[in-house]
Amino acid sequence: MPSPLEAVTTYFHAKDGNRPFLMRQAFAEDIRLEMIVKTEAISFPSSANGLAEIEEVLVRRIATDFENVYTFGLARPTAAHRRHFPCHWLVAMSARNGGAVRVGSGRYDWYFSPDAPGLVEKLVITIDVMQVLPADELGSVMNWVGRLPYPWCTPGEVIAGMPRIEALAPVERYLKEARPIPPEN
Repeated sequence: MPSPLEAVTTYFHAKDGNRPFLMRQAFAEDIRLEMIVKTEAISFPSSANGLAEIEEVLVRRIATDFENVYTFGLARPTAAHRRHFPCHWLVAMSARNGGAVRVGSGRYDWYFSPDAPGLVEKLVITIDVMQVLPADELGSVMNWVGRLPYPWCTPGEVIAGMPRIEALAPVERYLKEARPIPPEN
């Protein structure tokens, strides 16, 4: 069974690399997904249940609509996170249709199965901020995220290399306020 670090890292590679088969190495068969979307800049269903639906929503649909996808966890799970791992995240990607760039941040809450240690039984994804930038910003955004240590980095590392684009200010504010989140008991 994977560790929480291995499971979450596998998810990033599955989603960003359009590899739905990898989701089976991270998620329990009866995985539950909850989405809390606090922005109009992107839409997702509010929930999905089971591995097949999760693969569709989080991998295939993303790959159909977006390319150049980079997702970063902004904290790494430790031994204290065997059951619950909360962390902030950053994503950058471009639309396949028209090339608009999206950069956003939010929170993941990963819940690991006690019956299948290391596999995720529930995932809550909160999208707090999502900014849409014109296609001509693709180079500066991708050069920035391409230099970050993938898929794990700190908010400070993200902010340090962030291009000075006015539309990124809400993401920068979010990251400056991001603090470590303790796991639930």
